[in-house]
Amino acid sequence: MSMDAQGSLFGEGRMAPPTRQSTPDPEAVRGRLHRLLEVLRAAEHMPLSDRDVRMWQTVVPNMTRWLPDEDARAIRAEFAAEMERLGNGGKSGDVAVPKAPGSGRTRA
Repeated sequence: MSMDAQGSLFGEGRMAPPTRQSTPDPEAVRGRLHRLLEVLRAAEHMPLSDRDVRMWQTVVPNMTRWLPDEDARAIRAEFAAEMERLGNGGKSGDVAVPKAPGSGRTRA
């Protein structure tokens, strides 16, 4: 019996990693960002810890990559305005945003 005639010990495709959806749902992204903005709008003082502020300053621009351009710009602008109002100087604009996979464009 040749090696070519012998079947695979594990079967075809059995060792393949599970597939995952790699594109976030824009409605879920928009909802999460709107919930964050609601918390910030309602606050008189910064409701987030310094660590969370730094995290959101990175996450918000990255999450908005999955939204239409107009929505993304509006959310980033409102987030920066709330950061400014709450005393964090709108630092979110200083974060570099890498290209969205397969989009061929960046949003800043």
